[in-house]
Amino acid sequence: MLSSLSPEGQALVTVVTCLAVAYFMLYPALRPRHVSRMGLYDLGVTGVMLLVNGWLFWGTGTRFSLWLFETNWAVFTIVIALLIETPLSLWYMRRNNVRWD
Repeated sequence: MLSSLSPEGQALVTVVTCLAVAYFMLYPALRPRHVSRMGLYDLGVTGVMLLVNGWLFWGTGTRFSLWLFETNWAVFTIVIALLIETPLSLWYMRRNNVRWD
């Protein structure tokens, strides 16, 4: 199924899957109630996204479109993850009373 998608679609599926697992399975089980702790967990989740997309696209020379410009798989992964994760993390922090101090 994944191979029938465009490279952008494949990378997007990786990002959405990792974030869904993190915010709906991992974070509720670990109960990070502080922003700094959640940030540490998020580094691991971002690392997994980069590892999977790196495994798929490293050395292929595939270019990814970010509407205004083309980029490589790593920049695409980080930008898309940031765009998707920002509202998701704000929702999670409000819903679970995550402390900012």
